[in-house]
Amino acid sequence: MKQLKLLLLAVVVVMVVLVLSYEKIISNILLPQYISWAHETDAKGLEIGTPLEEQQLLLATEIGIQNPEKVRIVYVDAVPFPYENFALRVLGEALGFVGEGIVNNAQVFGYSIYTRTGYELDKPKLAHELVHVLQIERSSLEAVITQHFSDLAKYGYENAPLEVEAFKANQKSSGEY
Repeated sequence: MKQLKLLLLAVVVVMVVLVLSYEKIISNILLPQYISWAHETDAKGLEIGTPLEEQQLLLATEIGIQNPEKVRIVYVDAVPFPYENFALRVLGEALGFVGEGIVNNAQVFGYSIYTRTGYELDKPKLAHELVHVLQIERSSLEAVITQHFSDLAKYGYENAPLEVEAFKANQKSSGEY
């Protein structure tokens, strides 16, 4: 009986340690991997992407982007995600980035906006993505990714502060160019 109690106590201690350290695992191991991948994805997007057109540049300037000429739109069959990294894929599924039934229509990596082919990036939707460019420009890709991951876990997508700011741009920029 005493051995069973000791075994149960050991299991509880291990579980508590794991629960308390999961944030450290994410922030010290997984986030740096994702951030590195995101920088590579941005660099590729800057090489292959399409510059903004005149009306899109005006919208980017109105939103407050300091360097709108750097923004590129990359049309892809599927918005990229590091699926080959098992731990990042599990994290992405837990945060709702990827997974069964989830379609990511557009995502920003620095100045690169990756957009799913067939997704109409109209003025309100482009404004939303440009706000994400602005958020990165105001701080850094690392800071935005770190905040966004934390916010998704805490608030969910719809209520994450970075998304709330971007959704306001959708409303503000409704209509045509």
